[in-house]
Amino acid sequence: MNLTQKSLNTLELPALLEILAEKAGSDSAKEQIRLLRPVTELAEAERLMRETSDAKLMTETRQTPGFANLREIGSALSRTKLGGTLNTRELLNISSVLRETRQIAAYGEGSNNNSLAPMFWSLRPNKFLEEKIDRAIVAEDEISDSASSELYAIRRHIRAANSKVRDILQKIISSPSYQKSLQESIITQRSGRFVVPVRAEHKGAVPGIVHDTSSSGATLFVEPMSVVNANNEIRELEGKEKREIERILAELSAETANFADDILNSWDMLVALDVIFAKAALSYEMKCAEPILSSDGEVELKRARHPLLSKDTAVPVDVSLGKSWDTLVITGPNTGGKTVSIKTLGLLCAMAACGLHIPVASGSVVPIFRQILADIGDEQSIEQSLSTFSSHMTNIVAILGELPPYPPSARGAMQGLTSERGAPQQQPPSLRGDKGGVLILLDELGAGTDPAEGAALATAIIEYARQRGAKLAVTTHYAELKLYALQTEGVENASCEFDVETLKPTYRLITGIPGKSNAFAISERLGLNPNIIEDAKQRVDSGNAEFEAVIANLQAKRQEMERLNFELRVKNEEIANERLQAETLRKRLEDEKVKATREARGEAERIIVQAREQVKAALEIAQRTGANPADAFKTLNDAEKDVYAGAPEEEPETAEWNYREIKPGDTVELLKFGTKAEVISVNSDGELELKAGILTVRAGVNEVRLLEDIKSETQRYLEKSEAALRTLDVHSEVDLRGMDSEEATAVLERYIDNAVRANLLSVRIIHGKGTGALRAAVQNALKRNKNVKKFRIGSYGEGDFGVTVADL
Repeated sequence: MNLTQKSLNTLELPALLEILAEKAGSDSAKEQIRLLRPVTELAEAERLMRETSDAKLMTETRQTPGFANLREIGSALSRTKLGGTLNTRELLNISSVLRETRQIAAYGEGSNNNSLAPMFWSLRPNKFLEEKIDRAIVAEDEISDSASSELYAIRRHIRAANSKVRDILQKIISSPSYQKSLQESIITQRSGRFVVPVRAEHKGAVPGIVHDTSSSGATLFVEPMSVVNANNEIRELEGKEKREIERILAELSAETANFADDILNSWDMLVALDVIFAKAALSYEMKCAEPILSSDGEVELKRARHPLLSKDTAVPVDVSLGKSWDTLVITGPNTGGKTVSIKTLGLLCAMAACGLHIPVASGSVVPIFRQILADIGDEQSIEQSLSTFSSHMTNIVAILGELPPYPPSARGAMQGLTSERGAPQQQPPSLRGDKGGVLILLDELGAGTDPAEGAALATAIIEYARQRGAKLAVTTHYAELKLYALQTEGVENASCEFDVETLKPTYRLITGIPGKSNAFAISERLGLNPNIIEDAKQRVDSGNAEFEAVIANLQAKRQEMERLNFELRVKNEEIANERLQAETLRKRLEDEKVKATREARGEAERIIVQAREQVKAALEIAQRTGANPADAFKTLNDAEKDVYAGAPEEEPETAEWNYREIKPGDTVELLKFGTKAEVISVNSDGELELKAGILTVRAGVNEVRLLEDIKSETQRYLEKSEAALRTLDVHSEVDLRGMDSEEATAVLERYIDNAVRANLLSVRIIHGKGTGALRAAVQNALKRNKNVKKFRIGSYGEGDFGVTVADL
């Protein structure tokens, strides 16, 4: 086993691929999945990632395609090309693949804009051959009578001959003269010929050919001479039947050979699609996201989870590497999550290089490494790695041997890397964008020997690997490595948090602060004598004690800062939500205002047209009578009064309506006509001069009603619209069954508009199963509707294919 494969085994990639294989439908796809290995070219990784993402997107809007009927047919097709004849099982397998090809090709229709389109286009359905095989072969051990006209005729003759033999034998077993000679009154077969059971002592009573004897010898199975010719005819017909079946199978095999290349290419493409959709299914199950693939070696994992741990209990970690630093030194107590953190980093990078989505938050960045090498050996590994210092060092020697030759231009950089922070330094090659570099993961580097020597050796190993462009994540307990990370440019500390109060790790990875072992605190909580603990503290080197105190102080400040940041983040989210709600309401009111203004303008234009007609009528009266136009207006007004003259008199309104004195600028209502007017002036006798539209009229105080707080038409329309929205009652489902596609689309669009106004988040659209035409029309309408976030076919219990569920 080479070093790369050994490292992938340590990172548990085979265990993950086994989970992925369970998502595939065909055995061939399962086998290909188990052989998946990380690619080393960025372009190839991007292609694989796009295929997984496009497959996941397709399964969101369509049902997941099935590949369970995809049988292995490679060897059978090879035989047909050599002129061989296939058996019924092999031909049925080919028919199954052709059926799968046709169904998957239909599934891929309309996927012209994604990376899987060429794969769907390359499928070559052959419904003619598929149906020809299905018509000829009923089951693995049965050929249909309709496979050929000759076979049909032969079998018809066989049935007739069988019937003839049975009739003859039935007369024999029913004849009283043979009753004493027969063991039983039955017709049976021996060696493919019809016989009757005859007692051994009466063998001469039934002339014929003995074909068999019972185990006791008491019964002879005799073929009476009267049916020998008929039996011979049946055997001849059966021979013809066998030869005809062989001819039919040979003909189907030759037909298959004509399309063997197309069928084999389609089968290869179906297996590849099976693998891709298995990746999409795993992404759904593990709640994964597509990472951004980096070309500069940068790793930025946000809320990353180990895929083999339960997604409900695993604590997400944030890991950054390759941007501001190329080496991460992770410290902290045992069982605190150090090993899981570096295994998560390595496994997720390997997954991304296999074209798999990874369990991280969106926006995570992963590079494509040339190699991922790991020396991780503890009880958390699937395979128990070597545990002694010498065996670990053997692995490390092999890992360092995989690195590229030492770059001459980096010699000066190595000297500068050991200086204090802030000194002029040259970046190591790993930070200068070594594309396709090496990721090295080392667990408990330098452990198992003298601490001073182990720490020095660990530091030298890290420097050696960095100068050869490697990215490193290292776990350790050595304080010297913590100090090295604090003082060295391009190296960063990280720690796994531990809650001393509960003696439990939180499993959170904190970057920027080294971790503590917390041995004294843990021992005290577990009940160790305080005097022993105090004595131990006195024996700790003063420099180490001060260093640990600084770390403890940093951790306390970090925790307080995280608490404040969390509170600030919550408050910012609340403000952002309120701002979004306010903006949404403002936009809705603006839309309503525009609509109301448009309607008010239309009403104003109607009034203007009416006024123009009145002016025209007044001028016509003036022209006919030679009167002053003003008198003509008075004539119109008098005529209007005559219209109301025949109506029952109403009690005149009094000035009780007017609770204050009317003044110019007030708005009043002419009680008789229900028309609003503006007060221009008030005469000394109390008569009001009013402007109603383009007309100026006079009226007494008792003929008008004072109106206060008059609202504009726009404002009243907005209030009415808002009230309607608040009281809108929209159900969470709509039934479109019985409608044609055009009617259903119109109803659906109105329903979605109302559902959005009613703040529904999800709706259920019932279209029935039928031919699928109405379902297609509904889903096309949903794709076009900007208010629809996503939609899917109903699951079991929701209505299956008769229902589409849409998120708004």
